[in-house]
Amino acid sequence: MLILASASQSRKKLLENCQIEFIQISSNFDETSIKEKNLFKLALELSFQKAKSLYKNIHKTSLPEEFNYGPLEILGCDSIFEFEGEAYGKPSNKEEAFIRWKKMSGGFGFLHTGHTLIFGNFDSTSNSFKITEIIKKIVSSRVYFSQLEDCEIKSYVDTNEPLYCAGGFALEGIGGKYIDKIEGCFSNVMGLSLPWLRKNLPK
Repeated sequence: MLILASASQSRKKLLENCQIEFIQISSNFDETSIKEKNLFKLALELSFQKAKSLYKNIHKTSLPEEFNYGPLEILGCDSIFEFEGEAYGKPSNKEEAFIRWKKMSGGFGFLHTGHTLIFGNFDSTSNSFKITEIIKKIVSSRVYFSQLEDCEIKSYVDTNEPLYCAGGFALEGIGGKYIDKIEGCFSNVMGLSLPWLRKNLPK
């Protein structure tokens, strides 16, 4: 049984659309506690720490009955958008979002998502979780942006969507119409590589 250690609605929707049985529990991990300049290492470490944080506190969690015995998989993910070598998180305000989109217009960046799966067995009687395996992987996708007029950028920024998204855009939202093409995994740009997950979840 799969537990998504994330509050992300995009990841939740991806799993639901694929009819993967899971429950969603936020890890509540403090991302600012990790200091790492390498974007690949940062995304991977954050994904691991999110999964690890939930594993460490799973005995405090009230799980549905079907999760209270046997094998469990805990999935942690973290996405970082890279443009011209710089990490773009969520814009702090509309002005910053506009400036970023001016730079990104007609260009391309990379969406790096760290994935961690912690496999183990949970025993509800002893409230213990025994790890059997940990799999970690970075999946990167190249995102090409449309050439936009200032008025188009302003219109998009005024929707406030960019303020809540890593990189300042949401492929599955309004921002999807401003993306020309994607090289690599499509769902990865929404925060979770479904092909990677399919390969690594128990059949």
